[in-house]
Amino acid sequence: MPGVLDFTYAQNTHGAMGLFGDRSWLLIVLAFVVVAGLTLMLRDLIRESPLAQIGFGLVLGGAFGNVIDRVLHHYVIDFIAPRWFYIFNGADACITVGLVLMAIASLRTPPARETAAA
Repeated sequence: MPGVLDFTYAQNTHGAMGLFGDRSWLLIVLAFVVVAGLTLMLRDLIRESPLAQIGFGLVLGGAFGNVIDRVLHHYVIDFIAPRWFYIFNGADACITVGLVLMAIASLRTPPARETAAA
């Protein structure tokens, strides 16, 4: 789509929007920490909501896709270049959509109620 969206090959050694410099090891560790944190914080939501399960699967797939690129190449390959935003890849899109789905699921799912033992 000329003027709106281009496909451009780019080797991205940085994190999202240029954060964290070219420290692949730090970005790999952060990916594992963030996934572990999401798992612990949202485990009940993920267990109970199919929408959250889909979202969490997208986040996992995207995060580990980027980790694999960083381990193999020390960069991720970005190629989606909208004119109004940073260049990104399919894994980044999965992470973003997954987080949005998990946020929607958290708004739709009432918090679990604890039952008192009689």
